[in-house]
Amino acid sequence: MKAHHEEGLTVPSHRGRQEPSRPFPSTNRCARGTIVATGDVAKRICALRREIEEHNRRYYLLDDPIISDAEYDRLLRELERLEQEHPEYASADSPTQRPGAPPLDAFEPSPHLSPMLSLANVFDETELSEFVERTQRALGGEPVMFVCEPKLDGVAVNLLYEEGRLVRAATRGDGTVGEDVTANARTIRSLPLELDGSRAPVPSRVEIRGEVVISRADFAALNEEREAAGEPAFANPRNAAAGSLRQLDSSVTARRPLDLYVHSHGHVEPRHFDTHSRFLADAGRWGCRVHPLIRRASNVAEISAYYETVERRRERLDVDIDGVVVKVDSLDQQHRLGELSRSPRWAVAYKFKPRQAVTRVRDIVASVGRLGTITPVAELEPVALGGVTIANASLHNMDEIRRKDVRIGDWVVVERAGDVIPQVVKPLVDRRDGSERRFRMVRKCPACGSRVVRLEGEVAYRCTGRSCPAQLKEALRHFAGKTAMDIDGLGEKLVSNLVDSGMLRSFADLYRLDVERLAALERMGPKSAANLVRAIEESRTRSLDRLIYALGIRHVGETAARILARAFGSLDRLATATVEELTAVDGIGPEMAAAVRAFFDDPGNRRMLAELEEVGVRPSTAAGEESDRLAGKTFVLTGTLSLPRNRVKELIQQAGGTVSSSVSRKTDYVVVGEDPGSKLRKARELGVATIGERELWELIGRPA
Repeated sequence: MKAHHEEGLTVPSHRGRQEPSRPFPSTNRCARGTIVATGDVAKRICALRREIEEHNRRYYLLDDPIISDAEYDRLLRELERLEQEHPEYASADSPTQRPGAPPLDAFEPSPHLSPMLSLANVFDETELSEFVERTQRALGGEPVMFVCEPKLDGVAVNLLYEEGRLVRAATRGDGTVGEDVTANARTIRSLPLELDGSRAPVPSRVEIRGEVVISRADFAALNEEREAAGEPAFANPRNAAAGSLRQLDSSVTARRPLDLYVHSHGHVEPRHFDTHSRFLADAGRWGCRVHPLIRRASNVAEISAYYETVERRRERLDVDIDGVVVKVDSLDQQHRLGELSRSPRWAVAYKFKPRQAVTRVRDIVASVGRLGTITPVAELEPVALGGVTIANASLHNMDEIRRKDVRIGDWVVVERAGDVIPQVVKPLVDRRDGSERRFRMVRKCPACGSRVVRLEGEVAYRCTGRSCPAQLKEALRHFAGKTAMDIDGLGEKLVSNLVDSGMLRSFADLYRLDVERLAALERMGPKSAANLVRAIEESRTRSLDRLIYALGIRHVGETAARILARAFGSLDRLATATVEELTAVDGIGPEMAAAVRAFFDDPGNRRMLAELEEVGVRPSTAAGEESDRLAGKTFVLTGTLSLPRNRVKELIQQAGGTVSSSVSRKTDYVVVGEDPGSKLRKARELGVATIGERELWELIGRPA
């Protein structure tokens, strides 16, 4: 289900971990006894209300939707149509009259000063035109200006500021009362704890509403870490953001890569702006992050042109969107237009068509990951979807397969979660002919024949083989990755070839390769071989945090690796650290500490580290030794730099600085390369200092 933002505006639209819909209990009454279902229409209305309420509950309370966006929208629109055609069955308890679900008992209730309503949807230009015409009629034909914004697929949050300071953060809840998540929200780096009133007056009391999101790149890295740790993967960034924001332990939230975009306001006193666009401009001056793709439009043609432009750019954006939001700009006109019980009359969500397709599951096979995790993968009859041909889709784990009831031979609905990751939404049960077969988890590893087990407390099955070639291949790919040892040229096919040929049996074997042996491989000439050997040589002295991350320790991602490198300073010191010493480090929890200790206690891992030392792998100065140089400073990079951006980011982090993806008043420096983008313009607007590479190297203390 997606969160459609506007005035906290959240129209449920289910997308995520899904399974076939189960029938709801049969009854002659709707919830709370509002209708006695004596006819076909009444029975259908009752059934729709019960089903939609259950989907709302699963989405808002459990973060576990089981149907797709399009299916949820279809159910809601059918119910709206039936209620309009049969007003005798109207009920204040209907989900068409309520924007969400009650808050969770785990959090304190947090009433909103003004309601956070939902958005009505439009799905084509005809419906958009009807909205614009209806708006203009209601305003007596006076000119109307609209604001168009990307509709972010995240979690709506309401932030209450008093005298410029954040005093409370709450989820949308049922639109009137949400869940108090202040402690968790305070860990989001792009969420200002204090509004900057130096460039625009800050109201003494204001509700600022926005969308908590996770970028696609951060989502992929998060899921990789979870699967490596034997934890279930998140189905999409929205589910990950929702689960992170609702953690009972805020230290868990702090480790999740959450971001916030502001899109609207609620209660304001006093109000210094008279249009929505002016509010967004002021919010940016206060230090809030506002999406850069916001435009004004005066008619249907301009709105449609904006819609088409954003849809074309959809796959290149950092965060998931599923349409655009169209709002009347004038706050006076908004007030005169008013609102319905669950949505305003002055705004709609113009939704993109769902990127789904139907194909057949040819087979379900077991794939082996770098830590031995066995992942079921659906091999599909190739189908075009969003400009990409989909032939495989992860089914994550056996629990997911059982929940969705996906079988070999099924016709299934597939979609690209976040427009990137192919996933099976649900099987088309009505198309089964009896030839379909259930998948059974393998008992032996398909790569090495070792026993496959499911450890207590884990959802994943794992290969127990210590010398499994499939695990070795995945581990080597991780070891050589850009954010690990960064061995350019060591791609997937070459790794497989080297392992299959027996040339690579360990990490250390990488450093024993020579040009002559590599050049003898198929499609590997002397020049390519020499380039690869040079890249391997350069990796011998990568920074300590990169080596720690490259080792593939469970639960240890890039951020944790940097924390460990700074805390212990050397691999030897980290290897002898006790669990107590590890947990004493800020950002290292008990589970991660136990995983680190278990890694270094393993005899095979100790032999592997000794071999790496024998072949000359000696990490450079521990990340963070010069942390006093850039401590507390935040940098943003724009344009083309002389070094790869990952390397520049690493150097800043090693010196104690932080690298952000967006410019705000809290940014200390914007580092400008060739052909800079909009971040330079934003820096100038906010008065943020801009520097070139030479100045950056001087700050770090590195020769230019």
